[in-house]
Amino acid sequence: MFVALADPTRRAVIRRLGRGSASVGELAEPFAITLPSFMKHVRMLEVSGLIRTRKSGRVRTCTLNRDRLALVDDWLTEQRELWERRTDRLEDFVRDHRSTDDNG
Repeated sequence: MFVALADPTRRAVIRRLGRGSASVGELAEPFAITLPSFMKHVRMLEVSGLIRTRKSGRVRTCTLNRDRLALVDDWLTEQRELWERRTDRLEDFVRDHRSTDDNG
């Protein structure tokens, strides 16, 4: 999942799909790349489970898989909390160390 999110084009697609479903053509429009190249991004997002696609005739419509994206959000929240605790402990250590240095 994170490999799929590492690319700015794919992140932009995710942002756009956050507003609602869109065809591949609509999603590709803002990017200066060929449709076959853009489809590689769509496939990566689909394989990672971040989006779903549905083909009706010649139109492929993409939809955001919010459940899968929620997993990313949950993981990021855990990591943020972990690092906040670590920086709090570091801050306490530095403060305690300074008072020891000032007194000693």
